[in-house]
Amino acid sequence: MVPALSVRHLEKSYGPLTAVDDVTFDVERGEIFALLGPNGAGKTTTIEILEGFLTRDRGEVMVLGVDPGEAPHLRWLRNQIGVVLQELAVEPFFTVRQVLERNAGFYSHPRPVDEVIELVGLTHKGDVKVKKLSGGQQRRLDIGLGIVGNPSILFLDEPTTGLDPAARRTTWDLVRLLSAQGTTVLMSSHYMDEVEALAHRVAVLSRGRIAAQGPTASLGGRDTGEVTIRFTLPTDIGVDDLPIPVTPVVDDLVEIRTSDELNILHRLTSWALERRVALAGLVVTRETLEDMYLALTRDDRAGATRSSP
Repeated sequence: MVPALSVRHLEKSYGPLTAVDDVTFDVERGEIFALLGPNGAGKTTTIEILEGFLTRDRGEVMVLGVDPGEAPHLRWLRNQIGVVLQELAVEPFFTVRQVLERNAGFYSHPRPVDEVIELVGLTHKGDVKVKKLSGGQQRRLDIGLGIVGNPSILFLDEPTTGLDPAARRTTWDLVRLLSAQGTTVLMSSHYMDEVEALAHRVAVLSRGRIAAQGPTASLGGRDTGEVTIRFTLPTDIGVDDLPIPVTPVVDDLVEIRTSDELNILHRLTSWALERRVALAGLVVTRETLEDMYLALTRDDRAGATRSSP
């Protein structure tokens, strides 16, 4: 089966500015794929080319097996994709149901409107005018407009901006459900916890090029890199009494940085069990996706800082 999205050596320039430079990646059907990068890194340009809203200069792009840059495919493709932008223009004097019913009419096999209203958590707001919705409720409506056509591919741009923590988790559950039902999701987000919670794989763009891509949990080798072990010193125990050298952090909190966490933890916990002492607050942390993202996009962000007034 061909990938849902296939990009090969994609390039796009605006005059002297190269926005996308030799970008290559695939997204499998039913996968949640995150395209990340600072503002100006080429995310929006890449996504708009995939959606068929922007022409490319060079490279190959296939969406559900067709080229979105070829006009004969666009009408069929519009019926297969859903788009959730950061801000959607929705008629303020229409009700939630009216807006969804209007958009459902654009598709050949839409989801039932009542089902969409329930999925996005607006069950009691169906007959409320858009202008009376809170910012978070309007964002839920945006997502509803993206899925009402029952798309094969859903493009999500910052899907939970403006949502409270409970609504964010509800949206995450919805994205996972859509993926489980076979919908391919290409998302962009600046919330790294959101990406870690949802994305199967990630590609990070920096200055128009892919700096790294791969499974979210192991991007850039962060699953095998150094870890930090922290705990609070037991009462009447000094750093010299420990079986392993530690670094004081603050008060009685100490840490160990190591790439051999299994052996270090075994020695440390065996020592604590033999002496019947507690290692309060013992935690093991590995480099986060945010740490990796910041490292990969350092040059991009430094360039933006130098060029700003």
